[in-house]
Amino acid sequence: MCIGIPMQVQSISPGHALVVGADHAERVNTDLVGDCQPGDWVLVFLGSVRERISPERAAEVQATLLLVQASMSGQYDAATPAHAAFDLPSAMGPEQLAALLGSS
Repeated sequence: MCIGIPMQVQSISPGHALVVGADHAERVNTDLVGDCQPGDWVLVFLGSVRERISPERAAEVQATLLLVQASMSGQYDAATPAHAAFDLPSAMGPEQLAALLGSS
């Protein structure tokens, strides 16, 4: 499974952007999405921007990543259930899965 990290563009240079996430900054390649602008939110995977996203989507993804991190570090409290910030494929019906896969 690939996990994109939500990051915000701080500055740009040809084919690249300096982006900042929850815990670090890095210079990433923007060839897959074209020109970005400072302030844009993007999903970054393996040093490349994979897609542009809205600030709301960035917050959803970050919240879900924090939930996964808490679970992996043993800090998840099962007595206080948390939910992913978006529907997981395991909770979808056949029509929703078909639409997700582009075969509706």
